[in-house]
Amino acid sequence: MEDQESLGFEHMGLDHRLLQAVTDLGWSRPTLIQEKAIPLALEGKDLLARARTGSGKTAAYAIPMLQLLLHRKATGPAVEQAVRALVLVPTKELARQAQSMIQQLAAYCARDIRVANVSAAEDSASQRAVLMEKPDVVVGTPSRILNHLQQDNLKLRDSMELLVVDEADLLFSFGFEEELKSLLCHLPRIYQAFLMSATFNEDVHALKELVLHNPVTLKLQESQLPGPDQLQQFQVVCETEEDKFLLLYALLKLSLIRGKSLLFVNTLERSYRLRLFLEQFSIPACVLNGELPLRSRCHIISQFNQGFYDCVIATDAEVLGPPVKGKHRGKGPKRDKASDPEAGVARGIDFHHVCAVLNFDLPPTPEAYIHRAGRTARANNPGIVLTFVLPTEQSQLGKIEELLSGDSGAPVLLPYQFHMEEIEGFRYRCRDAMRSVTKQAIREARLKEIKEELLHSEKLKTYFEDNPRDLQLLRHDLPLHPAVVKPHLGNVPDYLGPWLLPGLKKEFGKKLKKKASEVFIRREEGLNPILSVTQEQSRCPKPLAFRGWDDVGGCGGVVLRGLSGPV
Repeated sequence: MEDQESLGFEHMGLDHRLLQAVTDLGWSRPTLIQEKAIPLALEGKDLLARARTGSGKTAAYAIPMLQLLLHRKATGPAVEQAVRALVLVPTKELARQAQSMIQQLAAYCARDIRVANVSAAEDSASQRAVLMEKPDVVVGTPSRILNHLQQDNLKLRDSMELLVVDEADLLFSFGFEEELKSLLCHLPRIYQAFLMSATFNEDVHALKELVLHNPVTLKLQESQLPGPDQLQQFQVVCETEEDKFLLLYALLKLSLIRGKSLLFVNTLERSYRLRLFLEQFSIPACVLNGELPLRSRCHIISQFNQGFYDCVIATDAEVLGPPVKGKHRGKGPKRDKASDPEAGVARGIDFHHVCAVLNFDLPPTPEAYIHRAGRTARANNPGIVLTFVLPTEQSQLGKIEELLSGDSGAPVLLPYQFHMEEIEGFRYRCRDAMRSVTKQAIREARLKEIKEELLHSEKLKTYFEDNPRDLQLLRHDLPLHPAVVKPHLGNVPDYLGPWLLPGLKKEFGKKLKKKASEVFIRREEGLNPILSVTQEQSRCPKPLAFRGWDDVGGCGGVVLRGLSGPV
C-alpha cells in the first residue's frame, strides 16, 4: 500500500476548497507532522504533537480544524452562528501569523468560515464588535481571551468544539499558567484539543493534564533542526568580548556574510549597543524592539521579508528567559518594565529566506538555541548558524551540543576556523567605535526611536492637531546624537587589508589588478561545506587561503565565509 506522504493532500478526504487553497500555497505534499496529525485529527482524536520549528505545525492543526468546521456546516443540522474553535498562542505576532495562515487556507470558503484575532489589547472596542458577530475561529493570547470571557464579550461554554494550543511549551514560561487555568473554567466539559510544541518539557506535560483527554502523542522521529545537508551549524571561540565585536565587524563589513541575517543578543540594551556599534561603520541594521507597538514590529518584519533590511538584531530574553512558574508575568524584580511579555521574536515568527542566524550572545538555554536556529533553513531552504562563544561559556555550549547530538554523540557545532590575526589591523577601529557607544548613547537611541513612533502615530495625530505645542516640543527637542559617527570608519582602506584577495576586493568595488580568471574555486570532498579560493602559486608567491560557502540555494550568493591562515 502506498504511504500517506506519497499520496498527498488529495487523498486525505479534504474539502475541495481546502485542496485548492493548498495548491495555491504551492504545497505538493504534506510535511511529516501534517502527514501524521491531519488523519488522526479528522478522526476526532486529541493530539499532543512535537515537531521542530518550521515543519508546518500551523497547517497541521488549521487544515483539520477547517475541514471539521466545513463538514459540520455542510452535513449537520442547521444551528446558529457560534464560536466553535479557539486557538491559543503565547504572543501577539504568533496570533497574527496563525490568523493569516488560517485565512489563506480558508480563502475559498471565506463566506462560511470567519476568523478573528483578539490578541491586540489596544483594539478592545473593535474586537467586542467582531466577537458579537460570533466568528467561527478565535485566535488570541490567553490573557486577551480570558479578558473577553470575563467581560462576556466571548462565550464558549455552549459552542466551542475544538481547542488548539500552539507553541505550548512557551505558555507557562510566559507566565500564562494562572490565566490558562481560569480560562479552562469557561470551556465546555467535552471538546477536541490539539497541543502543538517544538519540545516536550515539564510545562507541556502539565498542559497535557489540563486540556487533553486520552490523547495520541506524536513524537516524530526527526531531529529538532534540519540535517547538515540543509543547516550548517558552527561555533567560533572569541577570547574576549572585544573579539566578538571585531569578528562581527569583519564578517559584515567585508561582506563575508551575504543575504538576510538575524543577530541574536540576550538583552534589549545589548541590541541597541550592537546597532550603534555597526552604525559607526555604516553597516545598516534595525532592532526588533518589544517596547515598540505591535504594528511597528510587524512592519519591521514585513520590510525585512521584502528586502528593505538585510540585518535584524533581535532579543529572545522576553520570550525564553527564566520560567516564572506560579507568578504573574512581569512581577519579577529584574523584569524590564518596558518589555512586552506577549511580544516574541525568537519563536514562530515567519521571517522569509533567512540565510544566516548569528548568535552574538550565547543562548541562555539549549532550547533557546533551537528556537533561534529554527529561523533559518525553513521548509526546503538552506541556512547556517554561527555562534560566538567566550571561553567561560564552554560548559553552557556543551549542554547545547549534548541536546543537538542526541544519542549519536557526533559533534554538530563545527569549529569555524577564523584566524583573528588576519583582521588585527581593524582592532583600533573596533575599539574606537566601542568607546563611542556609551550607556547614555544607548538610552538616547531608545528614546529617539520611541519619539519617532509618537510622531508617526495615527492615533496621536488628532491629539497633536489640538495640541501643536506638544508636537513642537517633540520635534524641536535637543537633537539626539547617540554616538558620534566618524565617516572615515565606513571605508576600508587598502593598507588595512593587504591580505584581501582580488576576488574579495571586487566585492568592495576595488579595481582588479589581475583578471578575474586568476581566481578559481576548488571544492574539497570530505571537508566542511567550505570552498577554498586561492591564486595560482606561480602568480602569487605568498597566497592566503580563503574558505567559505558560495551560492547557498538562492539566498543571495555567498552566505558565510571565513579566513584561514597562510597556505
